[in-house]
This record gives sequence, structure tokens and C-alpha cells, in this order.
Amino acid sequence: MGDGGLAGRAALVTGSTGGIGLAIAERLAASGCTVTIHGLAPAEEGAALAADIASRHAVAVAYHQADLSSPGGVAALLGAVGEAPDILVNNAVTRHLMPIEAMTAAAWEADLAVNLSAPFHAIRLALPGMRARGWGRIVNMSSVYGLFASAGRVGYVTTKTGLIGLTRAVAMETIRDGITCNALCPGSTPTPAIEARIAANMEARGETDRDAAIRDFLAEKQPTRRFVRPEAVAAMVAFLCSPAGDDITGATLPLDGGWSAS
Repeated sequence: MGDGGLAGRAALVTGSTGGIGLAIAERLAASGCTVTIHGLAPAEEGAALAADIASRHAVAVAYHQADLSSPGGVAALLGAVGEAPDILVNNAVTRHLMPIEAMTAAAWEADLAVNLSAPFHAIRLALPGMRARGWGRIVNMSSVYGLFASAGRVGYVTTKTGLIGLTRAVAMETIRDGITCNALCPGSTPTPAIEARIAANMEARGETDRDAAIRDFLAEKQPTRRFVRPEAVAAMVAFLCSPAGDDITGATLPLDGGWSAS
């Protein structure tokens, strides 16, 4: 039996074999939801991860591999889930970090497809079931870069900003249907790519104090000078899905250690 009034709900979390997505899947499973995790990992690897979550939280957990860069891939994922999920968390993402002149057409289209079009198609396909049940929760994972821009991130900034607009539009279309749609904007989290950058900085400077290296890395970003924990983002998702979130819809919520306020 989970907490937060979510026991028995069915959740789909895209991009959930690691990082924030995995933390969200774990939290929803701990709250009593049946969970579908998704990613590009091989079937055996994903199935093992699902089995581990299921064994620790005593709920059904399934893994589905799907390429979300095409509408067909999104449809295949939703079809594999069976009945439309009660909770949809659009977390899958791709990034091409480069100046706009270096951005190829293929990279631009990939960012649009995975980061913005895939959430649109997933929502489009999930809404009829949510409306039929009179209940649904949609959480779109935007970013602090959906709130402001940064050089070398044109695809990421554009799509994460667009995701906020999609969130607001969906919220207005579902306002009386027992469905909420919100966007979360996390700041820096300890992703493998960021960890690698910190390690490289430490090696280049001959540093041994990892905490100090993290504070230096975040000095011009998050005023707290510490990473946003994936578990904290997951807790916010669970809160929005709980009865306490019934009247929160169309919101854009930063979880960024004061970054967007500074």
C-alpha cells in the first residue's frame, strides 16, 4: 500500500532508466503505482531494472524500449502500455550542445522530435483514457533553460521553452476534466555528463575536494551551490499527483536552488 492516495494508479515515465526519470519511477512505485519505465536500453537490461523496482516496492513494473523520435515510436509505447496511464511523466530528452552555426538539420529535428513532439503525441494519446476516468496527471519535465537562455543550447532552450507552452495549453483544455498538467524546471542535477565535467576540472586543477569542485561548478548558477537531488524532483512529481495537487494545473515550477530567482 502506497501513500499520497496513488495506490493502484498506473504511471508511465518516459526516459526512466536513470537519473531524474528513474527517481520518479521509484517514487511513484513506492507510492503504490504500477509503473511503466521506458528507455533505449536493451530489453534484458530494462527488464532487470523493472524487476528490481517491483521487488522492492511490491507493485507491477514493466519496461518498454521505444524510440520517441517519431510519432510511430510514441504510439508504439502507448500501445504497449495497454490502457492509457493515469499518470504521464514526459521526461525523455536529447541534447545537442553546440553553437547554432554548428547545429545540423538532423540534430535540430531530433531535439524537436524527442523533447517537444513526443510529449505532445503522448499527451494526445493518453488524454481520452484520462477523460473517460475523470482523472489524470501529466507532468512535463522542462528545465531552468525553459525559463531563460544560454549560449550553445539552441535546441534544448527552444524545446524546453516550448514544453512550458504545451503544458499551459493542455491545462486549459482539461481544466474541468479532473486532469492536471504541470511543468517542472529542475536546475543542475548530478548527471553522468556533469560528473565527468567536474572530474575533468578536478584533474586539470589538481583538486581532491569533490564538494569544493561542485561548489565551484555551480557558483554562477545555483545560489545554493549544491546539486538538485533527483529524489527531490521525484517528490514534487508525487506531490502534484496526490490530492494536494488537485488544484495545481498549468503551473511552471522551478526546482533550481534559487537559480531562476537570482
